[in-house]
Amino acid sequence: MIFGNAAWGFRETPIEEQFRITSDMGISELEIGIANAPCDIPLTVDNSGIEKIKKLSLNYGVGISCAATGNDFTVPNNDCEKIKRVIDICNGLGVKYLRIFAGFSAVDEVRGDRFDKMVKSLCEVCNYAKTRSVVPVIETHGGVTGYEDGVEHFMSTTTDLDTLKKILSAIPDNARVCFDPANLYAVGVTKPHEFYKRIRDKVAYAHFKDFKRLPSGHLKPSFCGDSEMDWNAILREMQDFGGICMFEYENTEDIETGLKKSYEYIQGRIQNQ
Repeated sequence: MIFGNAAWGFRETPIEEQFRITSDMGISELEIGIANAPCDIPLTVDNSGIEKIKKLSLNYGVGISCAATGNDFTVPNNDCEKIKRVIDICNGLGVKYLRIFAGFSAVDEVRGDRFDKMVKSLCEVCNYAKTRSVVPVIETHGGVTGYEDGVEHFMSTTTDLDTLKKILSAIPDNARVCFDPANLYAVGVTKPHEFYKRIRDKVAYAHFKDFKRLPSGHLKPSFCGDSEMDWNAILREMQDFGGICMFEYENTEDIETGLKKSYEYIQGRIQNQ
């Protein structure tokens, strides 16, 4: 199991600082954000900008095997063209895996023609990625409703196991999955390790984080171990996983502290198994 830091918590952190934090933690990978948040690499990046990122990776000794962007194929938009541009940037950076989404609409709303359109968009992106030696990685991510004190997640096409498997069977076989157990737990999947068992052959990498349940019933993003989710069961099931597990602490105000707490917690669980 290889460890890294995920892009979303770094959305307000300058890119060089992302590399610095990751290097100081002694972990070897950074999921680089592209065109999804304020401090991401923009779609307009030129070759000079790409070379600067590659130089930061080399200077800090932190790899950039993975990148993340944002999209929603369950609603009408032109996200395919955006994702193709992001794939080109990944190709220039030497990024192997690009995290994308299927979409954030409720699973029961994505049926019939709407499901077919989502699959068509995923196919278009997967086929384009093949030409650029980039692997599209679909995250297990529910829909999100925001509240003043937190969020609530609801079941989407990628957190419902049967629907996710239906998607994977309908799109090109170069597609992979980003396994996020906390996202699954947040929508009511009480045993994410069982979910992983059913898709393990498709998992390219993982996001590790947690959500704390507030008195209101809403969720607040937190560090690994700050919920009742069974991390021991997850880590036992993933003990032979050779990919990258990215720490995705989502609160920007104390990002470095949260990432370190997550790393220390997961290291402790692994050592005690």
